[in-house]
Amino acid sequence: MTKVRDVIQRFELFAPKEMAEHGDPIGLQLGSLDADVHRMLISLDVRPEVVAEAIRENVDFIFAHHPAMFHPVKSFDLSVPQNAMYAELLKHNITVYAAHTNLDNANGGMNDWLAAALKLDSTRPLLQIHELPLLKLAVFVPKSAAESMRKALGEAGAGQIGEYQQCSFSSIGQGRFTPSAQAHPVIGKSLRPEQVTGEKIEVTLPYRLKDKVLTAMLSAHPYEKPVFDLFTVGGLGEKYGMGRVGELKQKMTIIEFAEFCKQVFSVPHLRVISKDLQQKVKKVAILGGSGGQFYPEALKSGAQVYITGDISYHTGHDILANGLSVFDPGHHIEQICKTRLKQKFDVWNKEEDWQIETVSSKLNTDPFKFI
Repeated sequence: MTKVRDVIQRFELFAPKEMAEHGDPIGLQLGSLDADVHRMLISLDVRPEVVAEAIRENVDFIFAHHPAMFHPVKSFDLSVPQNAMYAELLKHNITVYAAHTNLDNANGGMNDWLAAALKLDSTRPLLQIHELPLLKLAVFVPKSAAESMRKALGEAGAGQIGEYQQCSFSSIGQGRFTPSAQAHPVIGKSLRPEQVTGEKIEVTLPYRLKDKVLTAMLSAHPYEKPVFDLFTVGGLGEKYGMGRVGELKQKMTIIEFAEFCKQVFSVPHLRVISKDLQQKVKKVAILGGSGGQFYPEALKSGAQVYITGDISYHTGHDILANGLSVFDPGHHIEQICKTRLKQKFDVWNKEEDWQIETVSSKLNTDPFKFI
């Protein structure tokens, strides 16, 4: 039976929790990682109407982009709609998990989906670039266990260098130890010094595979207490960052591009900040969610148009004064995650033989209506 833990471990290979912004309450929101998963609902938000939908759909796991709990509950007063929603989730044994800024930051994640929807070329992160470090693992094994260890590490994904797989380096040496009276040595006897010809196996691995590779190493190692070193290799890891900057395939005027954005994101209206609606634009920046504070980075990037949600009145004036054009299509355009995440989970479902059903929420959780 597939557990919530299995689904999350696979997802976090794609969008590691370490990619989340500091203080972002991602991860398990309610329920148990050891709960069984038969049917999973993918949603942008976790609101009372989404929970009602999950109950109707006989769902036991909600995977959401926006956390259900941005703030801790101090008093479980059920007259508060949010608290009543938590009670319904617990009553129906529905586990909730949220992937927020780790999904925003992930390569191939939220901001790449939004940029791809706009058909932007030559994209790069808009905000500061961070790095998940490359790791180097050195594990010491007796020679008799070296081949099985190399195989286990390779199958877990360690040792991939470019188009080459299961790359490793070995050196032979002498290991020395004296087991205590409480030890259960595979080789030698308690209280007697022992010397064994061993092999040091070295491999590199991406940070996102750390837990998987270490688990494989510990499972394959014959010793009661394996000896290994794990190093960070600076400057060679996976780069990531929030937002995207790219170029349109052909220039458009501000008004033409605004109409295109409305079609792409299925929104009836856009809030537009611009001094010249006939200006031709080519370079575009986009950041899903609330990105008004980052308009200076859009200016620095050379973008002529910046697309993000929740622009405030005074920020709008500052943007206008700086000569940048901004489209505010709302926060809800991140609903693109419902179809894109379902596609990913359907692939992983087959690869991992989970045999769970995945459904996307059919609800529009945008709180705003235009009348």
